[in-house]
Amino acid sequence: MPETAPVTSTFRPELPDLPAQAERLIELGVHERAGVAAAELRSFAAAAEVSEGAAGTLLAVHPDRAPASALAPLLRHEGKPGFVVTDMPDVDLFTPLEGLALPDAPLYLITGIDRGDQMADWSPNEALPALGEQGRTPLVLTEGIHWVLQQPAALERNHCFMTIGSRLRKSNGAKDARTPAIWISNGTGRDGGERRNAPKVGWCWAGNRHTWLGFASATGRRL
Repeated sequence: MPETAPVTSTFRPELPDLPAQAERLIELGVHERAGVAAAELRSFAAAAEVSEGAAGTLLAVHPDRAPASALAPLLRHEGKPGFVVTDMPDVDLFTPLEGLALPDAPLYLITGIDRGDQMADWSPNEALPALGEQGRTPLVLTEGIHWVLQQPAALERNHCFMTIGSRLRKSNGAKDARTPAIWISNGTGRDGGERRNAPKVGWCWAGNRHTWLGFASATGRRL
């Protein structure tokens, strides 16, 4: 395993305030997909904004309400819409890791997000225990998508990220070897040339390293 370093990325999240995030989700129609009234979303964001520590916090919709397959096409990079790779038709079956509990509510907050640049060239198998030792929790896939929806600059070529809080369980209970990630397509292979520079939801093997993928994590989640 590479030497463990404190979570200190060169990229600094600059999230909009929570009411602005709510308006962004409403503009994209996420609230309708989630079955949440626009007024409820605005009220939740407004109440959270006045609470202590709301600055730099991400507003998320629970994946049971807004799955990755519905959120990915809303991503944009250089005018190109996001997509899920063709060999990940089961993307919505990737659920939080055992022991990683999301708040039991349609809307919740994520605090202290970091892209994990300093873990580039680590494997998911190496990064997961290291994040735990640092008291951090890996983002699930939909949380990573929500982040890029609110702050597109979080996704930049050669500095993208994995969301290893999500994993698929096989019928025998074993974990699928794929781990989800969000990066920028080169327009090669099955992606198609028309998708060059588009945001891409895909996967990498749990034991493989990639120099251009960090590991997105947070300090916690709350209502």
